[in-house]
Amino acid sequence: MSDISPRPAPDLADMIVHLARLGQSTAATRLTAAQWGALRYFARASRLSRTPSAFSCYQATTRGTASQTVKSLVEMGLLERRSHATDGRSTILELTEAGHAMLAEDPIEDLRRVLDRLPPEARASLQGALGQVMSDLAERRDAPVFGSCVDCTHCLRVAGEVICRQSQAPLDRAEMDAICVAFAPASGVKQ
Repeated sequence: MSDISPRPAPDLADMIVHLARLGQSTAATRLTAAQWGALRYFARASRLSRTPSAFSCYQATTRGTASQTVKSLVEMGLLERRSHATDGRSTILELTEAGHAMLAEDPIEDLRRVLDRLPPEARASLQGALGQVMSDLAERRDAPVFGSCVDCTHCLRVAGEVICRQSQAPLDRAEMDAICVAFAPASGVKQ
């Protein structure tokens, strides 16, 4: 009898972590995975969520690590800092033209193309399952759940206008799909 027991197959958590790393890697990339993540985040975040603090929450990392990532992208000319309109102590980060151009080379696009080849029902099922897993893990770790205004309890539709109850600001169509740090799932919606 052999003393060598068969290796267990990779579990689902290992597969998800490996897929995330594989999806972000390529030999031709000029940015780190953290820098790509930051560019993607600031391209999709609502104006209230384009702060270093919100980015650090979204990435589930320390403020220091997030600040270093942001600093490197500012130095490369891919992000720029702007003063917050209502809070002079805060900074809002915006992608520059060069930042938007860099996103055209995002290595995660290969992963998106592979996912797009899945049958629609498999994609929808995977998206729903991963959304549930992210929400449950965030709850378990007492971490914020990010989502968009479309599914948020703070989203108020009044007389043809959409307003965020959290910020008391009107929202345009582009912001409705943006990532928001103030997201609170509407009843019945689990992200």
